[in-house]
Amino acid sequence: MKIFTGKQLSEWDRYTIRHEPIASIDLMERAAGRLADALQRRVPLCSRLTFFVGKGNNGGDGLAMARILSNKGFVCRVALLFPDSLNDNCTVNLSRLPDSVSVTHDPYCIDSPDDIVVDTILGSGFVGEARGKVLEVIHYINSLPNYTVSIDLPSAMNAEFGNIYADIVHADLTLTIECPKLAFMLPEAGNACGDVECVGIGLNDNFRHTAETPFNYSDGDFIDSLLMRKRDKFSHKGNYGHTLLICGSEGMAGAAFLATGAALRSGCGYVTAMLPQEYIPALAAAYPSALPIGKDANHFDKIPYDIDKYTSLAIGCGLGQHSHTIRSFEQLLDVYRRPMVIDADAINIMSSNTALLGRIPNNSIITPHIGEFRRLVGQWADEREKIAKARELAETYSVVVVLKGAYTMVCLPDGNVWFNSTGNAFMAKAGSGDVLTGLLAGLLARGYTPADAARIGVYYHGLAGEAATDAISGESFCSDDIIRFIRI
Repeated sequence: MKIFTGKQLSEWDRYTIRHEPIASIDLMERAAGRLADALQRRVPLCSRLTFFVGKGNNGGDGLAMARILSNKGFVCRVALLFPDSLNDNCTVNLSRLPDSVSVTHDPYCIDSPDDIVVDTILGSGFVGEARGKVLEVIHYINSLPNYTVSIDLPSAMNAEFGNIYADIVHADLTLTIECPKLAFMLPEAGNACGDVECVGIGLNDNFRHTAETPFNYSDGDFIDSLLMRKRDKFSHKGNYGHTLLICGSEGMAGAAFLATGAALRSGCGYVTAMLPQEYIPALAAAYPSALPIGKDANHFDKIPYDIDKYTSLAIGCGLGQHSHTIRSFEQLLDVYRRPMVIDADAINIMSSNTALLGRIPNNSIITPHIGEFRRLVGQWADEREKIAKARELAETYSVVVVLKGAYTMVCLPDGNVWFNSTGNAFMAKAGSGDVLTGLLAGLLARGYTPADAARIGVYYHGLAGEAATDAISGESFCSDDIIRFIRI
């Protein structure tokens, strides 16, 4: 799913109006109907809805929604912020309100904590910062205990890079039109959205397919289109790849177990784990289908002589940064030229010697968390610069950058960026990244391209995390629970 800018979203409206063709007021009516249906599914019929209405098309959506929902049995009230300067669509929809919808010019009208606030003050075309009356009303809404629903995006949020958190509406639910906005993916603004639901309003599909944007959203339909489901009846395990995981050290052996367990769930034919020798019996007990190779407890000092037989490789989870490990990692970059997965201590080694970035095999996958990424590329001033740095890293070194976190970001060498749609905050536990590394390595071995392996891997990693936290309860969740719920 593409993520468009506010300007592109306005162009999409105009394109639909010209090419369907459809009148602007009729497109607004269709949008309001579908948004009203989405809201109706989310709130009890007995609710009283108070619509805070601006003077533009977002306000027009709100007025039309108030009429539609009133006709469906909801008690609706409209608070007009600018009754004397409504645009044409707003004016038409104001004139269509039935008597059952009360209208006030007082935006400070909430008199019950049970009222549901519907924010239709500013839409995705807004740029700049809220000021004056709009800012005062936003602060008023945020001071209320009431459940708040924003239409398209929280008012005063810039669709691309958000705005100051305190000066945008803090919604519990955002019903966004057609596609998520880039700002939703970013911590500076994303926390203001609450739950997000995309609501299709029938905008022209040709525009969706042809309009260009580097930003995309990995949803279930897209991921399903990438999967290789079919297996030849006469195939064997050798047809599905062999991954090598170089991971674990004294006190960090758990990382090897987590990566191994996830790789085994990926669909690849063989999984070999190189880990400290003394943990091999425990690995055999936990994962008897994995093939172990022993190494020193404190460092990685010997590259397997048959390294070329592995169709993918992952290195770094719990590996440590011993001088022998650093030397062997440098040698590995010279002798293994297939795409590999580089995580954790392998990233930290590169942070200390950035010249190693130029020796990484093309299309390798680098999987930093936010701290590792900062050590690798330096500090950034804001989220806009963070994204730019991730894209630059991917393009400069022809690698796939998987920047882990909420909406994990996958940056491809061609400049495109994919935000993941799965996962939750309960996955913020030690070891979750090790699970992801193993899963990515297995998918690479299975035969997926690095770009597809990264997008599929982060999606199913997050989906498994959601299933695990639902089954176990969030706070009690452990990273190894993810493995049991991986279902590709």
